[in-house]
Amino acid sequence: MMRRLFPILFLVLAFTSVARTRTTQRQLHSAAAIVQTIDATEVDSVDLAAGVNPDGIVMKGFSKRASDSKESFFLTSRLAHRISSVRLLMRYMTMDGEIIHERRMVVPVDLKPGETRLVSVKTFDVQHLFYYYGGNKPRKSATPFKVAYRLTGYDIPVGN
Repeated sequence: MMRRLFPILFLVLAFTSVARTRTTQRQLHSAAAIVQTIDATEVDSVDLAAGVNPDGIVMKGFSKRASDSKESFFLTSRLAHRISSVRLLMRYMTMDGEIIHERRMVVPVDLKPGETRLVSVKTFDVQHLFYYYGGNKPRKSATPFKVAYRLTGYDIPVGN
């Protein structure tokens, strides 16, 4: 009888001594942080489309780790009509404000009035040398950067 109880007792002790596994994440970052905008005086007049409300689309919660091949951010519509794509001027800067890269992009996104969507675009950092300063610092050597944007246009779908 003792031989039968010993394996059962051993299993009970083994499973009760297992360390607790933590399933909650720590150091979560708020996606509500609004990304800095580029002033209209800093943008070429060619980029400013007529009738575009520069505050109509807001970018929040930018994310890009050093190892990422994509950049992710939230776009929120403050407009009264549906949007099918957004044109942005993106400026990437060092922590001192020196421009690293600047690009124009068209982001296809279906945004209804007041709606927020997560979008991802290919990163400017093809060599994986930079990370967004608002995220976690990487283990490997990388340079932090800030980002600013300017809404230069958007498309309003016609029909359905």
